[in-house]
Amino acid sequence: MSMLPVIELRGGIIYAAARGIPFLLAAAVCYVGTLFPVPFILLFLRKIFDLMRHFRWTRSIVEWLEKHAQKRGDRFKKALWWFLLIFSAIPLPGAGAWTSSLIAVVFGMRMRKALPAIAIGTFGALCIMSLLSYLPPGLFFTLPQK
Repeated sequence: MSMLPVIELRGGIIYAAARGIPFLLAAAVCYVGTLFPVPFILLFLRKIFDLMRHFRWTRSIVEWLEKHAQKRGDRFKKALWWFLLIFSAIPLPGAGAWTSSLIAVVFGMRMRKALPAIAIGTFGALCIMSLLSYLPPGLFFTLPQK
């Protein structure tokens, strides 16, 4: 579940806590599952963008993304590493490793720089979601009684 876009670690931890899966196992699987697709996204999304340019109906999407990235690029690139870290740590759907990877590709950030920021931010999201899901049982759902 953690490998899916939008759901990622945020949904995986909640699901694991609701199913009574031990915390360390759930945390490890969700963290690795969320980060597994990130290197592939960072490596291949630029090539996918190049392919999208060959089709009239997808060319406009790529051009719009690149135009907006170039417009804000210089002042935004200075803080991009920190932005990726914070954005991937926000425990809301849509903000996470997949979207952070997309942002890194659009702004031309190299994988060796983007991956650590996304990994650290995802660990922050893991900490936040673990506290919300495992610490107060009964806050969002009732854990099964053993």
